[in-house]
Amino acid sequence: MANLKEELASLKIDHQARASSGRRGGTIAIVAILLLAAAAGGWYWSRGAQAASVKTAVVTASSGTGGATPGAVLNASGYVTARRRATVSSKVTGKVLEVFVEEGKAVKRGQVLARLDDSQIRAAMAVAQAQLVTARGAAAEDEARLREAERQYTRLNQLVQEKVVGRAEVDTAQSSVESLKARIELAKHQVEVAQSQVAALEVDLSDMVVRAPFDGVAISKDAQPGEMISPVSAGGGFTRTGICTIVDMSSLEIEVDVSESYINRVKSDQPVEAILDAYPDWRIPAHVITTVPTADRQKATVRVRIGFEELEPRILPDMGVKVSFYNEKQAEAKPGDAPPKPRLLVPKAAVRSEGTQSIVFVVRDGRVERRAVTTGPGNSDQVEILSGLNSGEKIVVEGVATLADGARIQER
Repeated sequence: MANLKEELASLKIDHQARASSGRRGGTIAIVAILLLAAAAGGWYWSRGAQAASVKTAVVTASSGTGGATPGAVLNASGYVTARRRATVSSKVTGKVLEVFVEEGKAVKRGQVLARLDDSQIRAAMAVAQAQLVTARGAAAEDEARLREAERQYTRLNQLVQEKVVGRAEVDTAQSSVESLKARIELAKHQVEVAQSQVAALEVDLSDMVVRAPFDGVAISKDAQPGEMISPVSAGGGFTRTGICTIVDMSSLEIEVDVSESYINRVKSDQPVEAILDAYPDWRIPAHVITTVPTADRQKATVRVRIGFEELEPRILPDMGVKVSFYNEKQAEAKPGDAPPKPRLLVPKAAVRSEGTQSIVFVVRDGRVERRAVTTGPGNSDQVEILSGLNSGEKIVVEGVATLADGARIQER
């Protein structure tokens, strides 16, 4: 019986030892969790925190719509401009009474666009016309007196031969005739002066009517009735310098800036294909008019003028346009010919120049691979890759300047 009690006592659980053992196990678990968290943080820091943040893009083959055009020797962008464009103003300063033009309306050469206040000129015209009438009346009176003096002189000559009158009377009559002739000459000059004054005022009066200098379309209306207009800027900004702006739509053409590096690819009468930004699916045939013989030293470009083969109402001044220059063989290609090989176009920012070599960075498994490429013609924001890349590869387009071969990256 005693042995049984001792055996039962030995089976009693020691709660103090159990509590102590539990505390040790919990501490070990916490330490293990902290070590795992530190390891994960270190891995994340080594894999992500040191990786460069870049923007990437997938290389795709262009079919020619939008950016560069297949088969073109050069691509550029510019604007539609008008060779004949004028802000019509008056020749004199005056107050606008009426304006007969509205934006978007067609005008003909010589059409009245506006009328100015001509009340003062008309008053001056009335005075000048009265002076002209007076000068003509004085000249007519002197001519009548001259005829009378000539008859008197003739009679006195007859009488002096008959010795009825003396020679002195004849001399007096002759002097009167000569004096009247001189007065008539002066009166004629006065009539001419009065006529010139009237003609000058008629010109001033016609200047009060503003007319269109050529056929075109009004694209802006710059003055309203009641405003002052002047051919020069005056009045502290309260005086208008034009009635409206007219554009000759038959003089529309394209102006583009071509880089000096590629200007040797442009020739007069060279075929060109134009695509307006407003109508990206409309291909407009055109040709090179001329290359302006001067360069812009700030932009290192040369201006090229391009003419449309046929104008349409959809073409408007100041529209943005992209153009593709072709050589003669490309322009003569027939519709049944094999289509040109698609080209690889990438943003210019993706290409870095190192000496005479062009390189890009290709993304592979979170790292970049430095690769040399051969570039071709491009436009303002894209460049063609002739060799070194394949369609579908991913390249870095932003953050290229800070990368090196094999660097880790993190895509944005």
